[in-house]
Amino acid sequence: MLLADVVAASAAVAATRSRTAKAQAIAAALRAADPGEVGPVAAWLAGELPQGRVGVGWRTLARAAPPAAGAPSLTVAAVDATLTALAGTAGSGSAARREALLAELLAAATADEQRFLVRLVGGELRQGALEGVVLDAVAAAAGVPAPGVRRAMMLAGRLDETAALALGGGQEALSAVTLRVGRPVRPMLASPGSSLDAALADLGPDVTVEHKLDGARIQVHRDGHDVRVWTRTLREVTGGVPELVERVRALPCRTAVLDGETLALDDDGRPRAFQDTMSRFGSDGAAEDAAVLLSPFLFDVLHLDGRDLIDEPLSVRLDALAGLLAGDEHAPLRMPGVRRPTPEQAAAVLDEALGAGHEGVVVKALDAPYAAGRRGRAWQKVKPVHTLDLVVLGAEWGYGRRTGTLSNIHLGARDPDGGEPVMVGKTFKGMTDELLAWQTRTFPAHARAEHPWGLELEPELVVEIALDGAQRSPRYPGGVALRFARVLRYRPDKTAGQADDVEAVRALLAGD
Repeated sequence: MLLADVVAASAAVAATRSRTAKAQAIAAALRAADPGEVGPVAAWLAGELPQGRVGVGWRTLARAAPPAAGAPSLTVAAVDATLTALAGTAGSGSAARREALLAELLAAATADEQRFLVRLVGGELRQGALEGVVLDAVAAAAGVPAPGVRRAMMLAGRLDETAALALGGGQEALSAVTLRVGRPVRPMLASPGSSLDAALADLGPDVTVEHKLDGARIQVHRDGHDVRVWTRTLREVTGGVPELVERVRALPCRTAVLDGETLALDDDGRPRAFQDTMSRFGSDGAAEDAAVLLSPFLFDVLHLDGRDLIDEPLSVRLDALAGLLAGDEHAPLRMPGVRRPTPEQAAAVLDEALGAGHEGVVVKALDAPYAAGRRGRAWQKVKPVHTLDLVVLGAEWGYGRRTGTLSNIHLGARDPDGGEPVMVGKTFKGMTDELLAWQTRTFPAHARAEHPWGLELEPELVVEIALDGAQRSPRYPGGVALRFARVLRYRPDKTAGQADDVEAVRALLAGD
């Protein structure tokens, strides 16, 4: 298969806003690919590299800009091999070798192919096909039910492998994908709840109500003496969190997959600032501030001593977790909470969480299996103030005492159909002088375009916004706008694909 065929499919995807049409274009490309090409094609059309980071930055991409080839000749296999070689280049002189490999690749590419490759390698390929659209396309191309593809993806954690399995072996191959200790699972996510009473009314009395911490999500796998830790984005940070490793290594089990949160506490047991917790997670997995100790709080178990629990209801998983942590009274690892509370008991859990300095509570249905990678209604997070994780789309130059700083930020919610984020408002509130300085230093590196009013940004940075609700508005393309939005903090632990979507904003409309 020629790279030109993938580029044409990418252009077709970008030319339509229809999720169905996007999936059909991708499915056609997958059917045309040879078995060994399916994985790379699926990943590329989702804007991903199967190799992950290949060690090439924008400066290298800008320098490696030879004249374009007159006719397409590059194959998918050849491009994939070069990207693998780029990712494996290390040691003395590696920068020069990478630049030479990249220049050779681009010299064989047409102008359209060059633009595609530069955006793909630079992480800027946004054609409106997020992972969910590509998974729908994989199901259509393979002629298998979409739920089976999604389940295999969440357990395998790799889009390219899942696509190759589906088209190569169908439903049988997908069904063979199971939870494996040592391979991280996409975390189950909670949807915003409008209030505690509303969450309880929605889910009924068969729930657990647990503290919602202002910490970092962790997934911990243990296989004998070996313990490994991953973040929400499935980045391994084992080397940077030795205290978490030791706590889990001391548990009375042989194998386990545990889900929870971790955060830094002060001497009084109250949570330190979110930034203090995140200082322990360096970009390479090493601790940036080893003086800040992390405390783990576990709230789920997906596997225990040879038994997979991921499809069991939460009540069964909590029983297993309680048995595992039963002898840990002096330094409890269990997330505080109450099962099947009365409304008064649930309110007391919320008061207790807020009094301890935490964000609120999560209400979870006890009959729900673990829906890896899903933000469903079975888990609902309740905070006294509405919060949303949104994408920064732009920033305006300030005036008055903010002259010279990038101040008023433009906020976008994720398009659930895979398009560009949908703008839902602006805010300059909640920004300290330190944060304004950080924005002014950081935003230019993410600029898509520069205007007299400020910068238009690539949709990469996620910010947590507090707001009083939402209102209908013809001013923005989504028909909805934020009310009294203010910045709480930036979320380096989240990607733009994990931001809240526009439906989460619409759910806050008064009376809806």
